[in-house]
Amino acid sequence: MDDEQRRQDDWAKERKHRLPTFTEVLSRRTRPPVDLFMFYLFLQREGAEDILDFWLDVQQHENLCRAYFKDVRKSGRTIREDWPEYWDYARRRGSIYGTVVGLNPHTGTKRSTASTGEMFSDQDRQNLAAAGDEKAAARSPSPRVRSVSPGGNTAVGTTEPPRSTTPFSLSGRTPTLFKRASRAPTIIPRSQAITRQDLIASAERIYYRYLSPAGNTPGSTENHEIYLPPALRIHTFPLSSTHEPKSQSEIALMAQIPDMFHAQKEYCYRAMEQDAFPRFLRAKAFGNLTPVSALVRLIAGLIILWIGLAVGFSLIFLDVHPKSKRFFLFIPYTLAILFLISHQYELDPVLVFFGQSESTPFRTLSIREPYVKKLLLGRAIWVSVLVAACSVALTMIFWAVPGHRL
Repeated sequence: MDDEQRRQDDWAKERKHRLPTFTEVLSRRTRPPVDLFMFYLFLQREGAEDILDFWLDVQQHENLCRAYFKDVRKSGRTIREDWPEYWDYARRRGSIYGTVVGLNPHTGTKRSTASTGEMFSDQDRQNLAAAGDEKAAARSPSPRVRSVSPGGNTAVGTTEPPRSTTPFSLSGRTPTLFKRASRAPTIIPRSQAITRQDLIASAERIYYRYLSPAGNTPGSTENHEIYLPPALRIHTFPLSSTHEPKSQSEIALMAQIPDMFHAQKEYCYRAMEQDAFPRFLRAKAFGNLTPVSALVRLIAGLIILWIGLAVGFSLIFLDVHPKSKRFFLFIPYTLAILFLISHQYELDPVLVFFGQSESTPFRTLSIREPYVKKLLLGRAIWVSVLVAACSVALTMIFWAVPGHRL
């Protein structure tokens, strides 16, 4: 625990004067309110958390494959001896596991072996695995796996359910207030040696959960298929975890299992990095309110402002004396303007001064990221000055207007 805290402190010092990167968030190097948990909640509010679930699932699948390759090498055998079909496939097409399986990096493979997974150290991969463990308790039962006959392809002209047009499209999503308990990445317990059937089972779960157009949870109308461009879509999964591949075509297809989802994973990574992550930073590094909480403040601010204006005009047109009673209008005006400006900036300065940021509506957690705390504190001071100036100006206007009894 002390070592983990020390590492977190060291990473925080590296970001003393900057915001975290997407890689740092995924590898759980950051602290609230810009950590992986808050990013997951942000995507969940947009109905797009399946994209992050898919990325984490594929990361787990790749870690499982790496562990299998390492076990083979520890047993004294080479990958070429243990799995010659995969060795031939990786030698011809390239593989992200080139350094693990012992391929010569200078052989000139067709596919780049660089991947987002290689941006992470072993400690980062352990952190990602821990992230999956923490979310496993919230996962609903996995969809029932249905085997597809080998060689089956999607026929041209067949009717398919409508697809999203972008990775973060909200069409067909469940409203946030009625959101299901989201499924966490699949965790395969390693109580025994990893087999190739485990790799098939892992890939099968990912395909039927995220990539199959018919991959709906039984008894639910929700579709968890993620958006992918046509070139990256996988229409069939001709292998089954219930029996070992026997035909030559199945054995050849099995060689593609370790790298099957790598291109899709890279696409989702770039989509999150370029689309969702900048919006996440704007929401959490420059504000501390959720959209629902900000909307409640807008409604409350308008109601209180209406009450304050009604009382102010009543004092004027009833010509109430002493005139100093109008100074009490400072209270409703301050509250109203505070709520309205908090909605506009999506920032509550009172919460910031107490070092709090909302995770879900009206639930807060401590701000522990140093640079984010500095940014929010500066914005909170500006909002406070703005609220004070507007409140004083509005109060003085109503105080200065001469009374006239109607």
